[in-house]
Amino acid sequence: MPAASPATLQAAQAAFADFTTGLAKGDWQPFLDRVSDDVAFWFPAGPCKGHNQGKAKLAAFLTAVPKVFAGGLTVAVVQITSSDTTVVFEVRSTGTMGGEPYENQAAIAFDIRDQQICAYREYLGVIFQLGH
Repeated sequence: MPAASPATLQAAQAAFADFTTGLAKGDWQPFLDRVSDDVAFWFPAGPCKGHNQGKAKLAAFLTAVPKVFAGGLTVAVVQITSSDTTVVFEVRSTGTMGGEPYENQAAIAFDIRDQQICAYREYLGVIFQLGH
């Protein structure tokens, strides 16, 4: 399977930089500006669990993040893998959820079409403690 073209990789990395800013600060508009109107997204948990469609629904989902993670999340990229139209960022994130320390390892996949994100999928491996 061929790796992503330089243009696809650049579009994905720029979108991911805006995505991490959204996670850290709650400002999602720069990321949403890089998303197609018909974006499909899949998330493994919560009110948007499963397959979802549309930029408005994605915006509503993302704007709820600061309510779950007060103070935002800090993200570090572990590695980037790509195919022809998909770029996957393996990341570790830290923050606070419900007043408790939160740590997560995830894979975030962006499909690129016409230099925009046309699909977003997230796969979680959560490592956190909520009480004992």
